[in-house]
Amino acid sequence: MNDILITGGGGYIGSVLTPMLLEMGHRVTVLDMFMYKQSSLIDCCKYKNFTVINGDARDEETLKRALDGKDFIFPLAALVGFPLCDKDKVAAASTNFGAIETLVRLRDPAQKIIFPCTNSGYGLGQGQQYCTEDSPINPISLYGKTKMAAEKAVLEAGNSMTFRFATLFGASPRMRTDLLVNDFVYRAVFDRALLVFEGHFMRNYLHVRDAANAFIFSMNNFERMKGRQYNCGLSSANLSKLELCAKIKEHIPGFVYVEAPVGTDPDKRNYLVSNERIERMGFRPKYSLDDGIEELIKVYSIIKNSSYGNV
Repeated sequence: MNDILITGGGGYIGSVLTPMLLEMGHRVTVLDMFMYKQSSLIDCCKYKNFTVINGDARDEETLKRALDGKDFIFPLAALVGFPLCDKDKVAAASTNFGAIETLVRLRDPAQKIIFPCTNSGYGLGQGQQYCTEDSPINPISLYGKTKMAAEKAVLEAGNSMTFRFATLFGASPRMRTDLLVNDFVYRAVFDRALLVFEGHFMRNYLHVRDAANAFIFSMNNFERMKGRQYNCGLSSANLSKLELCAKIKEHIPGFVYVEAPVGTDPDKRNYLVSNERIERMGFRPKYSLDDGIEELIKVYSIIKNSSYGNV
């Protein structure tokens, strides 16, 4: 049994990961502002080993209290995605990077950190060459820049490791409809049509439950994995946006998509990603892109509300 702090534990990943850890018997403290008024952790309140601190991970006194006695720290609190970060640049910098600086300063060196970064740091990538953890970092967005700076701080602090997660998809109690796969399936279900900008741009993808599984795997294998960063995604899902649309059409035959002859996507990421390093450690995702699309079609029979996005 471990004593774990999850900052931002009421978010998209945390709302999946927290109940998994509690079910395994770990003690879990979640520090979260619940800025989206989400109630995604209510079912966790039945566990005696669950503690909630409704507060800000940037606040030093609150963070000190939350860190006390913890074995592992999962710093999930962040403003996620380029639209939200561009909307509030000050909050993005203070949350995505400033709060991490505070955390590594306050934490006991014996406390282990597993930090979720992003593979958006690869920016425009290397053409048809796969980006590895040793590839050049060239983040385009403020989101990517703040997360890569935080990753550097975490690794330099020691007794730590990081994930460079692929673009996540799938259902979470704190649902997000603004992530690329989730968004495209939403449009396929409700609009039956989609205009695609820069459809040849490539991304790698990962189910949110596999992101949660990666935390558990790395916690159990921390001594082997510490000190490094790990790309984490589906190696079978390095796909262009048009290829993603074709995959969705296999599940929703009436879905029509057309690539725009002019115009650009403000999110300029375009890269192929190698997940070989974490696969060599023994980690394999359990959920395919098809699994996620089938799941999302069911989700969208229940919800239709823009409030499930981040902006």
